[in-house]
Amino acid sequence: MLTDKTFLSPVFVALAALFWGLAGGLGGVLTSEGWAPLVVSFYRGVIGLLFVAAWLALRPRGSGLACRQLWFWSVIAGLGVAGNFAFYFISIAEGSVAVAATLMYCAPVFVYLVSFTLKLEQPTLPKWLAIAMVVVGIVLLTGIYEVGASEVTPVAVGAGLLSGLSYAVFIFGFKYAAPHGSPQAVLLVAFGVLSVILLVLSGTEQALAVLSAPIWPLFVILGVLGAGLSFVIYIRGLNYTAPAVASIVAMVEPVTASLFGVVLLNERLGLFQVLGLLLILVTVTALSVYSNVRPGYRHRAA
Repeated sequence: MLTDKTFLSPVFVALAALFWGLAGGLGGVLTSEGWAPLVVSFYRGVIGLLFVAAWLALRPRGSGLACRQLWFWSVIAGLGVAGNFAFYFISIAEGSVAVAATLMYCAPVFVYLVSFTLKLEQPTLPKWLAIAMVVVGIVLLTGIYEVGASEVTPVAVGAGLLSGLSYAVFIFGFKYAAPHGSPQAVLLVAFGVLSVILLVLSGTEQALAVLSAPIWPLFVILGVLGAGLSFVIYIRGLNYTAPAVASIVAMVEPVTASLFGVVLLNERLGLFQVLGLLLILVTVTALSVYSNVRPGYRHRAA
């Protein structure tokens, strides 16, 4: 029998993905206004920290904060999400929202490669073919086959791929921390690590300048949508959402970010770039549906 929880959970996952896509677009607006990607990343993370702190205060039971394993893997997750946010906005600033979002969506491919290396996942021909198709999609999307003619800079491509790799680190960290405590406790440590790292890298002077800038409400909206409310409803949604469904619904994020860039930021995508984008999205989603490499596993009730 279909309950409210099983019905609403995929909606929560889709809504979180929509918020993440919008966050990418808002990051594009802020970086185009001259704000450093690290500053944008810091505010996205620190506002997320406030949300998960409130969540933990409301649901403190079984936090696991006394467990060393939770702290270790949560710190790893924090390093991953810090890199994910920072490299994502660097890629946006150096390239476009559509390209950055799609390259970040390649994260499950990195998870596969790491899993192959650690022998956590059995490599098969279909998986290698899927990875090869993603590589072809990246070539088409970035236009790197056009030597000297591509509008996408090497920095944008490298940062976009590093954001996906960093997200893969976050996935592993969160996955191994989750059995030792509540998701809100894991996220509290992870976002705390993120906030410290990005504050040090961006500098307190730049971070404080945001508070007196007329555009500060946009930073707040970015943080609420991109890390605060979105992570809370995403984790809650996963409790009653099948991994395959979550993987498909997650396509909302890169699609939303790409549309934001094209419609509101006047970014242009050529025919081959669109083909590359679609090839990556479809292939990565198929990989995710038929595996457990995405963070779609069950958490204990939070």
